[in-house]
Amino acid sequence: MGFEDAKDKVVGKAKEAFGKVTGDKETESEGQGQQVAGEAKEKVNDAKDTVKGAFNGLTGGDKE
Repeated sequence: MGFEDAKDKVVGKAKEAFGKVTGDKETESEGQGQQVAGEAKEKVNDAKDTVKGAFNGLTGGDKE
C-alpha cells in the first residue's frame, strides 16, 4: 500500500466521521468517496505489483 493510498483512506475516514458528528452530509459523502478512491488506487497498485512479479518470474529478471 502506498502512502497516498493510505492517506486518502485515513483522511476520508476522518472526513466521514466529522460529517456524521456535525450532521454535514456533504462532508460525510466526500469522506466516503475519498476512502473508496484510496481503496481503488491501492487495488490498482496491487495489480501492477502482481503483474510485475509474474513478469519477473517468467523472465528471471528484476526489470521494471
